[in-house]
Amino acid sequence: MSQEELENKIATLTGGRAAEELVFHSASTGASNDIEQATKLARAMITRYGMSKDFDMVAMETVTNQYLGGDTSLSCSAETQAEIDRQVVELVKRQHEKADQILAENREKLDELAAYLYEKETITGEEFMKILAA
Repeated sequence: MSQEELENKIATLTGGRAAEELVFHSASTGASNDIEQATKLARAMITRYGMSKDFDMVAMETVTNQYLGGDTSLSCSAETQAEIDRQVVELVKRQHEKADQILAENREKLDELAAYLYEKETITGEEFMKILAA
């Protein structure tokens, strides 16, 4: 996947929380799994995929037991670990802000989709696209 595709995936993962904040001006525990996935993806982008301007093509993290849970270990100094943490937070925040903006700009469609789901409980991809295109 390209860096842009991975960033968009993080924005998508933060979309549920962004919608809660936009509509309810609050947050719940419902986004916990998405937050975990977004954080893991951002960390991998910076430490394993070479998608950090500061670290370039240097792998800061290695995956052990790939088929038995995929444990990872950092191989860098404490100062570098702190910088990695800072970049992970910055990347996730930036994509969360992107999700906020997209949802705010499309609030009517968000409300329309929510009303549909409230009534029907499920939605197909075709039904979803029909609402977005209307």
